[in-house]
Amino acid sequence: MPHLLVVDDEPNTRAALVEIVRAQGFTTSAAGDLREACIQIAYQMPDVILADLKLPDGNGMDLFKEVEAAGTVEFIVMTGHASVESAVDALRMGAADYLVKPINMQRLKSVLDRVPRTGDLKAEIGSLRGELRSFGRFGKMLGNSAVMQQLYDKIGKVAPTEATVLLIGESGTGKELAAQTVHDLSLRRKRPFLPINCGAISPNLIESEMFGHERGSFTGADRQHKGFFESAHGGTLFLDEITEMPVELQVKLLRVLETGMLMRVGTNREIETDVRVIAATNRDPEEAVADGRLRADLYHRLNVFPLELPSLRERGDDIELIAQSLLDQLNHAHKTHKIFSTDVLEALAVHTWPGNVRELKNYVQRAYIMSDERTITSSAVPLQISTAKPAMASTISLAIGVSLAEADRKLILATLEHCGGIKKQAAEILGVSLKTLYNRLEEYAERDLSSTPEALAAGNDDMCDANSRLETQV
Repeated sequence: MPHLLVVDDEPNTRAALVEIVRAQGFTTSAAGDLREACIQIAYQMPDVILADLKLPDGNGMDLFKEVEAAGTVEFIVMTGHASVESAVDALRMGAADYLVKPINMQRLKSVLDRVPRTGDLKAEIGSLRGELRSFGRFGKMLGNSAVMQQLYDKIGKVAPTEATVLLIGESGTGKELAAQTVHDLSLRRKRPFLPINCGAISPNLIESEMFGHERGSFTGADRQHKGFFESAHGGTLFLDEITEMPVELQVKLLRVLETGMLMRVGTNREIETDVRVIAATNRDPEEAVADGRLRADLYHRLNVFPLELPSLRERGDDIELIAQSLLDQLNHAHKTHKIFSTDVLEALAVHTWPGNVRELKNYVQRAYIMSDERTITSSAVPLQISTAKPAMASTISLAIGVSLAEADRKLILATLEHCGGIKKQAAEILGVSLKTLYNRLEEYAERDLSSTPEALAAGNDDMCDANSRLETQV
């Protein structure tokens, strides 16, 4: 039976916590200050410490040094609303989770439900490192380069905790797959993993989609709707492109992260939520703060444990490893035995990969389709043709007398192509809102001009249907 030490200087709070913890199947001990806690630790090393940050003789995190050598003690801190930043600092130091006073007993129980299994999870992460040495895999992630080894080490440390993670990396580096890996190696893995692209939701609907709404809260709200936070309850919510979230909504997101409580649109009733948030951006987050796209307080709350995903060009031999894995999947799916020629592998190694793994995946798919022979050669699909159109198409030509509407259309589509299909980036270059760009593209699709609705909706993923069956690997 796991043992838990409660450290709090308020006798009534301490006694209540002891009763709750015992009801959850723990043996317990209690202390009112650091000195007494150290005596309890010397008497019996706890599996879990639940400690207030503010104690009469110091900071609760000072106890972390007393148990750090043991390596198996889970540390949960308690804090008042005014010292949430201190709790975030505690997470960075190694605490598994934190609770805001007054303690929400249901949240405490959900935290304790996860804690006793952490040792087994750490053993599983250790076994994954053995798999990495043998096959170059870490869970669903693929790669054996030094920079990826460092990334795996960090994921292995943060995954079993409740720390908020901020993924930073170029488009196509596999941020969603990294987020999935963190979830799969966490104590929440049996609960939902819900990926959300903040830039793909209408600004008018994003609050309702995020937090839900009550029936009749606005025109068209004919039923109650649970938002992403409620749908991911007990699991992980992945907020991709966090800098695209409207600034006014960022304030509400910050409050949910700090209190664990949300309110649906159209009500003042608070609802408890138990969700771990992983956020991601392909921008420099500090530049986004300076530009006013990301609130500084939200950035610091999300940046508890930052993870930088390396670009493909930094990963050396991983390029060939990933390309071969993607080709193996295609061969298996279609019962073929195609291989890369030496010149293709050499070309892959020297290419700059501005689209990263997404670009590599697209190239392998095209090369497989276009190659009629067993050996895929560079003549089947030259790498320069299959990729970097954005860098090549920097100008467009217009005939004298062309209509303004036609010129506008050509400029928009050329800019979108230049940006690799990333609509937000194209809107910024064109100096229009994302909504305006979407409206124009819908008009062009309806008029059946140069792009189909499916292609326009696909954004930066222009692969054929067979590609949807190809498992993403990074």
